[in-house]
Amino acid sequence: MITQLLLVWLWCSNMIPEAGVSFSKALELVKAGQKIARLGWNGQGLWIEIQRPDANSKMTMPYLYLNYPTSGRVPWLASQTDLLSEDWVLVM
Repeated sequence: MITQLLLVWLWCSNMIPEAGVSFSKALELVKAGQKIARLGWNGQGLWIEIQRPDANSKMTMPYLYLNYPTSGRVPWLASQTDLLSEDWVLVM
């Protein structure tokens, strides 16, 4: 697991350009526990993370959620535009 995270970190730090990447590449990152966002979003400070259920969860399957800068979060579904965009970036 640590080796996988290290590889993801190296991939993220060296391979994601400022212009962004496709959703499929960004999804790999979020599945590995990273935070992602789109450069094209109107809202500033928004990002996506994955929630994996634990013993205390009411949800039984993993899902993506959107974080707001004001500490709010909601479940998130990608739009057609999100899926086809090439401006996904890693959030540090």
